Amino acid sequence: MVHPDFEHKRSQQIDSLGIEVQEYTHKKTGAMHYHLKSDYDENVFFLGFRTMPMDSTGVAHILEHTALCGSEKYPVRDPFFMMIRRSLNTFMNAFTSSDWTAYPFASKNKKDFNNLLSVYLDAAFHSSLDPLDFAQEGHRLEHEVPNDPSTPIQFKGVVYNEMKGAMSSVTSQLWQTFSKYLYPTVTYHYNSGGDPESILDLQYDDLIQFYKKHYHPSNAMFMTFGDIPASEHHEQFAKYLNEFEALGERFSVPNEKRYFAPVRVEESYGSKELENKTHHVMGWLLGESSDLDAQLEAHFLSALLLENSSSALRRELETTELGTGPSPLCGLEDRNKEMCFVCGIEGSEPERKEDLEALVLQTLEKVKKEGVSDKQVEAVLHQLELSQREIGGDGYPYGLQLIMSSIAACTHYSDPAELLDLDPAIDKLRLKIEDKQFLPDLIDRLLLNNPHRVTLTFKPDSKIDERKKEAEEQRLANIVSALSDAERQEILSQGIALQERQKQQDDDSILPKVSLDDVSDSLVIPTGTKKDGEHNITLYETGTNGMTYHQVIMPLPALSAEEQGLMPLLMHSMTELGCAGEDYIATQERQSLVSGGISAYQSIRPSTSDIDECKAYWVLSGKALSRNHGAFFELMQDTLNSVDFSDSKRIREIAQYRLSRKEQSVTGNGHGLAMNVAASGTSSLARMQYEYSGLPAILSMRDHVSRLEQDAQTVVAELAALYKKLTNAPQQHLVVSDEKSSDDAVLQLQKTWLHTQGDTVDFKLPLFEASEKKTAWVVPSQTNFCAKVFPTVNSDHPDSAALTVLGSVLRNGYLHTSIREQGGAYGGGASQDNNLAVFKFYSYRDPRFKGTLDDFDRALTWFEEQTDTLPQLLEEAILGVVSSIDKPGSPAGEARQAFHGELNGRTPEWRNQYRKRIMDVTLGDVHRVAKEYLSQANASYGVLISREQAESAEKLGFEIKEL
Repeated sequence: MVHPDFEHKRSQQIDSLGIEVQEYTHKKTGAMHYHLKSDYDENVFFLGFRTMPMDSTGVAHILEHTALCGSEKYPVRDPFFMMIRRSLNTFMNAFTSSDWTAYPFASKNKKDFNNLLSVYLDAAFHSSLDPLDFAQEGHRLEHEVPNDPSTPIQFKGVVYNEMKGAMSSVTSQLWQTFSKYLYPTVTYHYNSGGDPESILDLQYDDLIQFYKKHYHPSNAMFMTFGDIPASEHHEQFAKYLNEFEALGERFSVPNEKRYFAPVRVEESYGSKELENKTHHVMGWLLGESSDLDAQLEAHFLSALLLENSSSALRRELETTELGTGPSPLCGLEDRNKEMCFVCGIEGSEPERKEDLEALVLQTLEKVKKEGVSDKQVEAVLHQLELSQREIGGDGYPYGLQLIMSSIAACTHYSDPAELLDLDPAIDKLRLKIEDKQFLPDLIDRLLLNNPHRVTLTFKPDSKIDERKKEAEEQRLANIVSALSDAERQEILSQGIALQERQKQQDDDSILPKVSLDDVSDSLVIPTGTKKDGEHNITLYETGTNGMTYHQVIMPLPALSAEEQGLMPLLMHSMTELGCAGEDYIATQERQSLVSGGISAYQSIRPSTSDIDECKAYWVLSGKALSRNHGAFFELMQDTLNSVDFSDSKRIREIAQYRLSRKEQSVTGNGHGLAMNVAASGTSSLARMQYEYSGLPAILSMRDHVSRLEQDAQTVVAELAALYKKLTNAPQQHLVVSDEKSSDDAVLQLQKTWLHTQGDTVDFKLPLFEASEKKTAWVVPSQTNFCAKVFPTVNSDHPDSAALTVLGSVLRNGYLHTSIREQGGAYGGGASQDNNLAVFKFYSYRDPRFKGTLDDFDRALTWFEEQTDTLPQLLEEAILGVVSSIDKPGSPAGEARQAFHGELNGRTPEWRNQYRKRIMDVTLGDVHRVAKEYLSQANASYGVLISREQAESAEKLGFEIKEL
């Protein structure tokens, strides 16, 4: 049945994904709707608008934030965050990409889905866009204390600070600078998120005009996924779309003007270290991403050159003495209208630019002349098939992943079904590859004979951050000195008005909601079957779409501090070295040919009742197409039993690569690292996590790199000995497969695996004495990350549920407003960590430091004083916690979670009992646990701060550490 206001254009079944793509158009406005019909009950909504800014003021990004701050039907100050806590959503967010802005959500509850749909549609098409919300989310001038004119005037704003934090990452700066030159005239030339310097140029009227122009149904892209029929969606869409007339303008990105000769440029970024810190990247502008044939050809070539260490170009970039390793930008970027291929190195010197160019071009010529093996070609095609076959959903909902993979086609008026249905295009590519001239011609056309090429040298400058800071301070000083009395009064009045607006209690009864009555009685958790006592195999049968997942789980032995320090390097190295008598290049090729990847990791989780009693395992994990069972299990066994540690040069490359990635990830996970620092004095397990996965692990990896350069044989011997110690242990196997393939998976594993029982091992946590700590790490960031923790209880303790709910109450009721809205941080909150038995406060990309720590304290004072609003806050907090517990993963991911949960004492019965305890939490419970556990005398602090904040931190009694 088709809604009368919509025209059904066509439908296309995609069997490999289990969906039917239905295309509709709204008759009056031309709004497009693609419905991905599926049997999944996790329904997804995605509303996108083509937004293609031609400056770096961040107008699209700030509009994305501001549009969700109230609307005509829902004139409350913050309906987005209010709905997060009145909902059972499994995903809820908003995105700003380079050429589109989107508002997606997902829910398994139909009532909840329609509630959210109503709020999102009204926010998109009837947004209030209050000037005060623009000031809060975008930028403003405001006194440090808004109602105190004696305090200094500052630049403030959520997006302003968010982008300061985002652009602290060298990788982000590198990509943005490179894009500026590769795309000299179109929207990708600019920073769609906003450059902090340019954000200050955006005016409120600019935002209004951008909204009126772009947030129109004719420019809208509706996409939905799930088992709700399209006609039911159309009933809701039409209520809004029918108010509009068709828009005459069509928004599109023009093709970039092409260079007639390669361009070489040099720019700088801030770094205190200058030696071996230069990045050299080369990139070519390719064809359009919405052309599926062109996209697959580009992916094919990129994978042949860069997929893994057996790929010709990646091998050269990994082994060259010109730098320490491949650039983080290496690969194909296919999200823009016109794709680009990028390669390069990091850890180099400025004068090596021409050497890098020569290396890359010589390698391309060599591949063009000599070709690649049939195995390499088949491995690349195999990986393309894997990407089509695998059902995701462990990060984003599966339906949202499908939508995101096809949104480029919608944005550029092409067919998203084509980008989803890869099988016919892969078959077509196979036929092309049979022509021996195909690869040489492809290299010529896309790279060697493509003059639109940019080589960027991005070198460190120890003074540039200081100059930028001085320029910002001077800009502020110039503005403030030129203010008239009337303008100063206006700044003061706006600050007071915004403060009052942030504190006002809105009538949230106008917002739709679900209640605890809408929550299901229990969580459905998959169960496994023991299939083989001798091999200790547990099988989970679930919908994997022709994929099989295998894990070998072994108890972790007692380790010395030195051995534990080597574990991260060993886990990374095991799957990157040679095995079964082959070198690492042949092994990487073999992995790509028969599997979807293999990894190793350690897992140390406490007992549900005692933080000092842990179950410790290490895991070898892989996945493959079910047709490859035999070869896959042989590869897993060879990786487990016959890794060759003799190639010290390769191990050094791996260590350097991991070090680089860990250093680059600091500003993206700063709040997690800050909580890791703060908790490090509370228990032996927390201290281990801090030392071996926190900031000290970066220092440790630097030490490994140094030792590998000076005394490689000793490190190699230590790794080999640790590997032997780990593998001499009892084994158990987890197999996840679909019903059609599961019997064969178990049979092939039994036939392939040479079973060894190993020795009984006994892992023990090191001795530890708890202590309160105040530690500040100086990191390369323009914003701060703050954390405060209190020791509490494990998950079995009766109070753990109330503490978990308390975290949501504090976040929803106080911390969101004080830290994000008033303080200007990108985010902040509180949570109970049952695994570490601590309660955590945190902030993310935060312009403040001491003020945020004070807000953590004020949150508890606020909570003690609350009476009228707490019953509602309690229900909302419980809903939020249950929603996070019930959030679905991929079928394979849920099976893995169930298995490892049981392994660590968290059986399905235990998990549902804990869920019931959350549902039963009372106001008396949360008040009691707040008083009992959150005493200032027991608090510890951890912060990541910029160098400018170090002196202030030291005065507050923090121990200063340098990254």
